[in-house]
Amino acid sequence: MDDTHFYEPANGHRLPHSPLKAVIAPRPIGWVSSVDCDGKVNLAPFSFFNAVCETPPMVYFTVLGRKDTLRNVEATGEFVVNMASRELAEQMSLTSADLPPGHDEMQFAGLEPAASTLVRPPRVKVAPAALECKVLRIEELADLQGNKVGWFMVLGQVVGVHLNRAFLKDGLFDTAAARLIARCGYRGFYASVDEMFEMVRPTDVSVLSKT
Repeated sequence: MDDTHFYEPANGHRLPHSPLKAVIAPRPIGWVSSVDCDGKVNLAPFSFFNAVCETPPMVYFTVLGRKDTLRNVEATGEFVVNMASRELAEQMSLTSADLPPGHDEMQFAGLEPAASTLVRPPRVKVAPAALECKVLRIEELADLQGNKVGWFMVLGQVVGVHLNRAFLKDGLFDTAAARLIARCGYRGFYASVDEMFEMVRPTDVSVLSKT
């Protein structure tokens, strides 16, 4: 007997809540700062975010609907991804509030901005790390039938990286010490990275043949 719960998303999951965002977890949070053409700052978190390429470094995030962040990156072609820590979780959550257009979420959450080096949007000064990005592509997503689904994917190239020196240990960024947080689905589940373990990829063919 198959002991899995199988469902086709198009036909419903038959559970109290959709499990997909809990299954694909933890998902890093892209805490995106941007500016409009007048320089007004916007800061918003996106849990559909990740790295997609190492050389050159690229990241993506997706936006549901034409929100301020999307309009800003369309207009300026720039954004900053600030990495959120456990200590900044509540302030990160505050910036998800539906504020009127043009309202500064960074100021609303009591966060101090810091000037970026290569792009116009400021970064969150106390963030453990921040990625300055320039837009490569913005695309509205479509399903298998070609129907637009209302989600927009923003693909950007990382052109500058800020690392808080407090989390650099022997030249390595200490993710656990930074306590970076990630989304774990449903209404408000999150996780923080508090522990790491290391496994080195096997390269000895003789070792591989024994597995």
